[in-house]
Amino acid sequence: MEDRLGRSAVSSEPSAGARVLGVEGGGTKTEWLLAEAGADGTLRIIRAGVLSAANLKLIDDEGLRDLLSVLDSEATHVGAFLAGCASAADHKRLRRIVESVWPGARIVCGSDRESAMTTAFGGGDGMIAIAGTGAVVHGRSDRRIEKAGGWGQLLGDRGGGYHIGMQALRCALTHCDLDDEAPPFAHRILRMLGLNRPDELVDWVSQADKMSVARLAPVVFDAAREGDAEMESIVRAGAEILADYATAVGRKLRAERLPIRLFGGLFVNYPEYVALFRDRLGEARNASVEVCRESGALGAARLVLSDGKWGAAAVCIGSAAMDRGELAAAVTEQSNPRSANLERLSTRELVDLFVSEESRVGESLAACAAQLCAAIDVTAEALRRGGRLFYAGAGTSGRLGVLDASEIPPTFGASPEMIQGIIAGGFHALHRAVEGAEDEPEAGALSMLQRGVGTGDAVCGIASSGRTPFVLGALRKARELGASTIFLTCNPARARQAPPWDVEIDLPTGPELVTGSTRLKAGTATKVALNMLSTAVMIRLGKVRGNTMIDVSISNEKLRDRGVRIVSQSLNISYLEARERLEKSDWNVRACLASE
Repeated sequence: MEDRLGRSAVSSEPSAGARVLGVEGGGTKTEWLLAEAGADGTLRIIRAGVLSAANLKLIDDEGLRDLLSVLDSEATHVGAFLAGCASAADHKRLRRIVESVWPGARIVCGSDRESAMTTAFGGGDGMIAIAGTGAVVHGRSDRRIEKAGGWGQLLGDRGGGYHIGMQALRCALTHCDLDDEAPPFAHRILRMLGLNRPDELVDWVSQADKMSVARLAPVVFDAAREGDAEMESIVRAGAEILADYATAVGRKLRAERLPIRLFGGLFVNYPEYVALFRDRLGEARNASVEVCRESGALGAARLVLSDGKWGAAAVCIGSAAMDRGELAAAVTEQSNPRSANLERLSTRELVDLFVSEESRVGESLAACAAQLCAAIDVTAEALRRGGRLFYAGAGTSGRLGVLDASEIPPTFGASPEMIQGIIAGGFHALHRAVEGAEDEPEAGALSMLQRGVGTGDAVCGIASSGRTPFVLGALRKARELGASTIFLTCNPARARQAPPWDVEIDLPTGPELVTGSTRLKAGTATKVALNMLSTAVMIRLGKVRGNTMIDVSISNEKLRDRGVRIVSQSLNISYLEARERLEKSDWNVRACLASE
């Protein structure tokens, strides 16, 4: 049997020390926390994090099961509250999936609205206004529920980040049409996206997901703060429609003075948005409007701990401290005595010091030659048998992995699936920091499931310090799935895993000239190591003859010239004859050489 909140028939009374897992899934992210229950029903948070989106209407059973499976397997109480969980059939489906991951746990399921309301008010009445990627207002009075907004990005999301970003894009292109030039805020957007011309926005937005568009909102807020009248108007309109939604919800509930709690990045990060919201509501509302900085996952945990009873919310009393001693001890975090007075050096002295320091890169690679050989052999064997190589990293390490993977198809004519880069924080982390992305081993583990890593594949985790949680989580899951594991670090003094990874490469690059800036020596050494790994593997797979790339993808005039010279030199024929042969073979160098 189960009720409206999807409670299963397992014993409901949590004992002291119970491991309580709260999960709140939405259209752009899934927040979770793991807590320990006290004898008095309070919660002590052990860990918390963020995973990818989990709207029940937009995710299939396998995808949701994969997402949940990377969370604590020993949880005794699990509260799962997802967007899109509305009907009895939705509740049944969600509970069935959750029970397949935690078969012995006490389970409560429901909508993310219920978890957010519980975070904000426990069992009391009130309204929540959410302004994140999307936007919606929910209200509860005497167990009656009403809402306004929440119609998704195509028809609604007014007042959310997506809507604000789209308004700014439209405004920018209107200026281009009317004034023949882009306004300053449009140039900021172009720089943020790595685009050169306003017309490139059309292609970009046609492929962008709603979170990518919502990430433009900070540009709008910055421009508004600097006095851009049009951006001020967009921000004001967003806050005002949300306030109007709140007024409408109160009217529907016949309870217009309900307290209001504000959720989402736009309210949390921009106090002016809160002020505009309050102003629209009027002075009488000011005392009842507050920003809620707690996660909806806390409400999910409270609901399962209280057996789904809104009025019995547990109190969170703090979180476990994180041990940062291992990071502080990493060689890459130590001070370099050779650079103790950088600000006093002349430009020439700085250059000489950097050149001298980079010479240590070659020494560190030579010291790990045997391990590099082992990594090449393991990877070549995996790819020869039809497997794939995955690089997993965060920050600079992740970007280097993505860069190396992206260069293999044009250089060696290999499939883009053969070597893939995975970076904590996803696409946006390639050109800017994504706060906290590297701290979650669960996200690393999930990335392995989402890429379909399995027996026959090889996974190379890249972490200069040797302790990045995202990378270690990816490697653990990869090993569990039967893949070969390679760990590349620049910290020989790191704490070792038990059992060890299949290949471990710890480049002894030493402390950086700028303390902790591993984009310097460590980054150079990592880039060279990845160059060696992928290039040597391609050689082992027959992608190189002599020292020429016989599978090079010829896509421009420079590469056509290179292909002609390869054929000319390999077959000892004239440049003109080589070009004619390549044209006849559709610019396929391998086929041209094989015809002899």
